[in-house]
Amino acid sequence: MGKTTLHDLIRVLERHGELKRVSAPVDPVLEISEISQRIFQRKGPALLFEQVKGSDFPVLTNLYGSERRLELLFGNSIESFTSLLSDLINAEIPTSLKETLTLLPKLKNLKASIPKKVSSAPCQEIVQHSPNLFNLPVLQTWPGDAGRFITLPQVITADPKDGTRNVGMYRLQVYDAQTTGMHWHPHKGGAHHFRLFKKLEKKMPVAVALGGDPLLTYLATAPLPEGLDEWALAGLLRGKRIEIIPCITQDLYVPVEADFVLEGYIDPREPLKTEGPFGDHTGFYSPPEPFPVFHVTCITHRKAPIYPATVVGKPPLEDALLGKVTERISLPIIRKLLPEIIDIDLPTYGCFHNFVLVSIDKQYPKHATKVIHALWGLGQMMFSKFIVVFDRDVNIHDYGEVLWRIGTHVDPKRDIFLSEGPTDLLDHTSPLSCVGGKMGIDATRKWPEEGFTRPWPKELEMSEEVVRLVSERWKDYGFDP
Repeated sequence: MGKTTLHDLIRVLERHGELKRVSAPVDPVLEISEISQRIFQRKGPALLFEQVKGSDFPVLTNLYGSERRLELLFGNSIESFTSLLSDLINAEIPTSLKETLTLLPKLKNLKASIPKKVSSAPCQEIVQHSPNLFNLPVLQTWPGDAGRFITLPQVITADPKDGTRNVGMYRLQVYDAQTTGMHWHPHKGGAHHFRLFKKLEKKMPVAVALGGDPLLTYLATAPLPEGLDEWALAGLLRGKRIEIIPCITQDLYVPVEADFVLEGYIDPREPLKTEGPFGDHTGFYSPPEPFPVFHVTCITHRKAPIYPATVVGKPPLEDALLGKVTERISLPIIRKLLPEIIDIDLPTYGCFHNFVLVSIDKQYPKHATKVIHALWGLGQMMFSKFIVVFDRDVNIHDYGEVLWRIGTHVDPKRDIFLSEGPTDLLDHTSPLSCVGGKMGIDATRKWPEEGFTRPWPKELEMSEEVVRLVSERWKDYGFDP
């Protein structure tokens, strides 16, 4: 199910015309960013910059920049991933021999969810015990950025008590040769582990994997349910166990196929350090704020590693495609908790958290209101500022129909309500950091039990007889088929 190293993937992408090598010398400060944005807007290929000023390593951008590339990278369609997740999530305890036999293939596949520990790995072919981050071709994306930022890291941490792993994607501002910022939001798994280590007054081991299997990189961004291990899910989706190896200087494991690994620690007893500003996916600079400092104790890498990077800014850019993958993969998880939900859409220009469109099988008065409140209680859905609920027959991916339904189904005084709760750290509109207002909109047809005393009008629709007649006589009118 797909290749799992960047070198293999580059060959696959080239065969399909989905990658371009750039041999001209380029600067990692702003120049690569501008090139990558232009190519994405033109729906162009992934880019491999082979000569990067100040570094011996090539830079790969726009890897996730099209649906076709995502299918090549993941080895399957997003629909197939969604179907597999749905099957696993909805698997029930068998009550008969027939049901048991049906479940056996799924149980066999579950073995793939257990990462496989190995003793040697490509990611440790070269070991730098005196690490220097300035050897990496780290990008500066925007003129107002505080410096260079690592933008596609898989940040690996573990619970100090039970060892539960978390893999998240938190940008890293390079401060000097051996330290970076660690920009994790207070609601994220890495920040939760940090608070646990702070209570214990112990140094926190951290590993950062760069490159390797692009599915692992994507899953570091995915808002998975609490307790669902990213590498376990990757194994299920790949159909084979993810191989991992112990770090050299820290008590953590890392994926063997990574191109680079930064090993290090965060000391919760140290003062926080200003990180940012950074030109973010909202299209605005996120302001400078205090964050923990990541101390790099060792850098390991392949003999011929590739440095992966992404460019974020005003949508749509490459991260918009990953957001759509998350939307599809999240649907079976959400439906397991809220089975009345038919479909969900996170508009690209909503920057992931600003807008959520939902269609439901409405079954009782104020059902839409119940769904809105329930979604605000689900993981990263708590950041959603505007949730709009429609009836099951509405195509919520057709934004023209969405606007039409809102305009013809919503009375602002009756169907819109305000609330308050957690917001994304990057939301600059809220009066307080991470706390702000929210809006729920009920765009379903209104029932008499909801206080709607007038008859709901009938929607325009041509009779089936006339539609069939016109279709049969279409050529008679002089039109092409």
